[in-house]
Amino acid sequence: MSKTSIDYDGLMQANLARVFGERDASRRIKAIAELYADDAALYEPPDASATGHAAINQAVEALLANLPPNFVFTAIGPAVGHHGLGRLRWRSGPPDGPAAVTGTDVARVEAGKIKTLHVFLDPIAA
Repeated sequence: MSKTSIDYDGLMQANLARVFGERDASRRIKAIAELYADDAALYEPPDASATGHAAINQAVEALLANLPPNFVFTAIGPAVGHHGLGRLRWRSGPPDGPAAVTGTDVARVEAGKIKTLHVFLDPIAA
């Protein structure tokens, strides 16, 4: 009757560090293979999407190419989740500087792997 519990924090922190924080494409694709389901989908604002490991890798590569080389992604607290859905708040910017952008990742987890990842960006304060 007991279901295997999902380590939302471990999975989503690993995704932030090993996928979105990894500028080496070969290391990143290995992490994607470990963390994502084979048919996983990534959804980014406003209407971009990528399905499958190679497409997700290309989407992250394009994102990182548009960020300054010193920008890092840092979690804002632990990931939380239940019933197969997890969320992790994060910030991106220089390691010791102000956040250039903040957001939240929302992941559907199936069989211990990310099935879908929706990236939400917080509005920029005026």
